[in-house]
Amino acid sequence: MAARIITITSGKGGVGKTTSTANLGVSLALMGKRVVVMDGDIGLRNLDVIMGLENRIIYDVVDVAEGVCRLRQALVRDKKLSELYLLPAAQTRDKSSLSPNDVIQICSQLVETFDFILIDSPAGIEQGFRNAIAPAEEVIVVVTPEVSSVRDADRVIGLLEERPGVTPRLLINRVNSAMIKRKEMLSPDDVVEILAIELLGIIPEDESIIVSTNHGTPIAHDEKLLVSRAYHNIARRLLGEDVPFLALSDSGESARGWLSRLFRTGDR
Repeated sequence: MAARIITITSGKGGVGKTTSTANLGVSLALMGKRVVVMDGDIGLRNLDVIMGLENRIIYDVVDVAEGVCRLRQALVRDKKLSELYLLPAAQTRDKSSLSPNDVIQICSQLVETFDFILIDSPAGIEQGFRNAIAPAEEVIVVVTPEVSSVRDADRVIGLLEERPGVTPRLLINRVNSAMIKRKEMLSPDDVVEILAIELLGIIPEDESIIVSTNHGTPIAHDEKLLVSRAYHNIARRLLGEDVPFLALSDSGESARGWLSRLFRTGDR
């Protein structure tokens, strides 16, 4: 199949975008796909830590763009999966060190080797975001079921919809069914109704993710856990499978009424 370039982004920081990038990369690699995950957060790299590869980095994506090294010299192979690679961000530079064209040129080389290129975008809508979405035809918007996250995601989706040929899809992270039942958290139905894009996956809240992140081993390696299966299900959907969403408790009455005043839903 043709290589697919997918950017993982969000409006708000801290929603689990980098963790999702790492776990989707692991999930796809476990399914036999050749995957590279690219850290697009220049100056604040974290993808290497989540994957446990911080001690293996010699060169980074800015070195590649500036011709300091060849692309293959900057790629870091995963410790467990031979089909998974990391292209790290520069830690001592800023986002102006890369341009959208730089990222497009790097991806044009990566598509010759990999099935999937997953780009971890910085949060927000500034230069790093523009760099990360430049080569992508698919974008995964990560959101948590809280008003501030959904509102920021709505802004990002509006910008993505201005780009012809870009298909944004939604990943709802840290869903707590007990809180939904008590009406203390938005339900996935609420979030999808507000943002009005296709739902790709739901990730339940699980403290095991924090433990795995601190250990530098993405949770998707542990296929016994529900949260791991949730990431695998998203990977399967990316591959075209029709996979049911995880069952959640009844969320009760929709929050659409009062939330709709905060968003552009009437404009879509």
